[in-house]
Amino acid sequence: MINDQVKALGDQAQSQLAEEFAHIDAIAQENTTRVLATFQKYRVADGYFAGTTGYGYDDLGRDKLDEIYAEIFGTEAALVRIQFVNGTHAIACALFGALKSGDVLLSAVGAPYDTLLGVVGAADKGPGSLKDYGVEYRQVELLDNKPDLEGIAGAAADPRVKAVLIQRSRGYSTRDSLSVKEIGVMCRIIKTVNPNAAVLVDNCYGEFVEDIEPTHVGADLVVGSLIKNPGGGLAPTGGYIAGRKDLVEGAAMRLTVPGIGGECGCTLGQNRLLYQGLFLAPHTVAQAVKTAVFAAKVMELLGYETQPHSSAVRHDIIQMIHMKGPEALKKFCKGIQFGAPVDSYVTPIPWDMPGYDCQVIMAAGAFIQGASIELSADAPMREPYTVYLQGGLTFESGRLGILLAVQELLGHPD
Repeated sequence: MINDQVKALGDQAQSQLAEEFAHIDAIAQENTTRVLATFQKYRVADGYFAGTTGYGYDDLGRDKLDEIYAEIFGTEAALVRIQFVNGTHAIACALFGALKSGDVLLSAVGAPYDTLLGVVGAADKGPGSLKDYGVEYRQVELLDNKPDLEGIAGAAADPRVKAVLIQRSRGYSTRDSLSVKEIGVMCRIIKTVNPNAAVLVDNCYGEFVEDIEPTHVGADLVVGSLIKNPGGGLAPTGGYIAGRKDLVEGAAMRLTVPGIGGECGCTLGQNRLLYQGLFLAPHTVAQAVKTAVFAAKVMELLGYETQPHSSAVRHDIIQMIHMKGPEALKKFCKGIQFGAPVDSYVTPIPWDMPGYDCQVIMAAGAFIQGASIELSADAPMREPYTVYLQGGLTFESGRLGILLAVQELLGHPD
């Protein structure tokens, strides 16, 4: 499958990563301890796994999972639902629940992820945006590719600013992902100048990468997707919101309707997967982070620029690799697809993916469609032709996927 030259390259890379891997394992152990203790505290039992249909009233497993998420994230309440179709949907519900006509939403680190531009009304992607409902959108641009703390303080001081959005991961930008510590600093600055502003963190790709979460350092709400980190590779769909009780309730009313909120929402027999996925999540996230670090080291040995560097402390599971041109980008994604357990025979090609302003290429041979915790690589087909790699249910399989991508890139025969 992989030729001797590429195998040797992989061995060389891995031999230089002992310190980084030990750090990742230590975080996984800490997070696993926290998750297990929470499962035990809430006396998780087989009865929690029974599903409901129809309205979903009195779904014990669903309601207890809300409490478990709240405990793990250190918050007053949580909403964990398979009715969230993706992370963007969950974030949109959180924003609509926190804002009303005449309010201002401030994005603290430049433009949010592409799919949210239509939600806030910064791009016309159809009716129903926050802008359509009278919510004004503003953003603080990055300063030297980092958060502009003075700019954030000045912009957040406006009493009309009722919510500040912080995106933890880099998205399709080249800035560094934010550490929980950095988010804590931003929260303190915002709360100092505007105590009434709710701080909402798009936590996608970041859960369990560190041993604490943004809500442990001052964020009012964290939001994410279950087919990313917290689903542990098992959750078939869904999202979560955790934070202040009033904000969680507001989001629940947006997900369903006022007066029903989180009281309805059947689970269709999926509770077991949501619980088991959460239990596995610290370990699974560690596997994905190891895969990212390994990919960075291999590509650095080949002379490619990576971000973050293989020696850097991680704050999310995303690895950027600057491929220098469209053909190299396509070859790398083709190799990642070869390394997938599902649809390995498929060749990914750029396409007009909904929610994006240019064609996107995506390699994702996953058990769960679009699951970013499984090994995948995607990129907008625009300069600087940077591929965004994430996931890896096991390091062993992730390692193979990376080496197959390198082999495809180098043009070596099997």
